[in-house]
Amino acid sequence: MLFLHGAGERGDDNEKQLVHGSNLFLNEKHRDSFPAIIIFPQCTKDDYWSKLEADRSTRPISFKYKYNEAPTKAMGLVMDLMDRMVKKPFVKTDQVYVVGLSMGGMGTFEIIYRKPSMFAAAIPICGGGDPESASAYAKDIALWIFHGAKDDVVDPLLSINMASAILKEGGFPGLTIFDHANHNSWDPTFAEPELLPWLFSKTKSKQ
Repeated sequence: MLFLHGAGERGDDNEKQLVHGSNLFLNEKHRDSFPAIIIFPQCTKDDYWSKLEADRSTRPISFKYKYNEAPTKAMGLVMDLMDRMVKKPFVKTDQVYVVGLSMGGMGTFEIIYRKPSMFAAAIPICGGGDPESASAYAKDIALWIFHGAKDDVVDPLLSINMASAILKEGGFPGLTIFDHANHNSWDPTFAEPELLPWLFSKTKSKQ
C-alpha cells in the first residue's frame, strides 16, 4: 500500500508524513487481519504530488490540473519506487493499493491515471483531480472517495466531480461525504469500520 500525505506533512525529516494514517496500520488488530507493506514516502517542502497550479487567493483553493505534462519530481520518484517494489517476490501484485489525503488525495487521482495497471483500489480523501482522466482507470480500479461537506480548503465538489466522471466512464465508485467534517475528513475516514475490509477485498481480477 502506498500512502500519500498532505501538504502540511512535507519536509525531509522522514517523520511528518506519519502524522495522519500511520496509527491505522500500527493497530495490532489491523496488522493481524490485514498484513501489508505500507509505504509512506515524504514529499519535499518545495514540491507537490500532483502536477497542478494552485490559486491560494481563493477559498476554497482553486486548482488547475496538468496531467498532460510530465509528473512532478516527487511523483516521478514515487512511481519509480513503486515500479521497483512490485518486482519484489514477496509483493502480491494483484493487491497494490494507494491511499492519500488532501495533496495526497490529488496525488492518488493522478498516480492511478499514470499507472492504471498497477493498482487494484484507491482511496482519495479530501482531494480532487482532472475529470477527463477518469477513462484511464474507471473500469479497472475500485475507488472509495471521501470528503467533508464543510471543507473550505479543498472544495468537496472536486471529489463529487471525480465520482461523476468515473460513473460516466462505466466505473462504480464509492463516495462518502461527511456532513459534519471540514478539511480533516481523514479522521472520520480512518474511523470507518469497513474501510480496510473493503480495500483488502479488492484485487485486479475481482473488483
